[in-house]
Amino acid sequence: MSSLASQIMAKYPMVRVLTLSDQMKALMTYIRDQKINREDFVFYADRIVRHVVEEGLATLPYVPNQITTPTGAKYDGLDFGASICGVSIVRAGESMEKALQQCCRKIRIGKILIQRDEETAQPKLFYSKLPQDISGRHVLLLYPMLATGGSAITAIEVLIENGVKEDPIIFLNIISCPEGIEALAVRFPKVTVVTAEVDTHLNERKYIIPGIGDFGDRYFGTDLH
Repeated sequence: MSSLASQIMAKYPMVRVLTLSDQMKALMTYIRDQKINREDFVFYADRIVRHVVEEGLATLPYVPNQITTPTGAKYDGLDFGASICGVSIVRAGESMEKALQQCCRKIRIGKILIQRDEETAQPKLFYSKLPQDISGRHVLLLYPMLATGGSAITAIEVLIENGVKEDPIIFLNIISCPEGIEALAVRFPKVTVVTAEVDTHLNERKYIIPGIGDFGDRYFGTDLH
């Protein structure tokens, strides 16, 4: 783990940064490479997202669960202690749905459409469709990048307007930066953030550096540059 990531977690206890093995660091390197083709980008990104999702699920409450094994012996284990659902911020967040569904096969997933104004870098809410009982669930909010924090903050505002409390919201992303983490922590200090890696800063265009470019374009193959 980088010294920056350690500093972030010390300052913001609600943030969890993955400890990257050499294998995971290699995967992060692959998806950051501007020369990688889309097929490989999707393959390696999916693997990284799976790790982030697993770490997010580990933050949920669990309850004791004793079962009987095929040998007839008792086993004192655990079970999920809360109902959960996913909410993806369209479009890039939809790239994380597959990994969540692989971990939780029948999970319900809502959608929030937010687009960033390229001139002002401010988010605009266009659409939301959420499970009717979302107020009683822990919510795994999906979006791969935490740059200015604007999209995440807007999405969380939508969740709270629909009865969700801060504590049960877990924001899952792949790459974040100090500016976005601070903005989110100041606005919603009880929301848990799980990220794979913390980059150094935003540039003048509000893009994460060293970053990855536009994740959604690269994942869905709509990058025209």
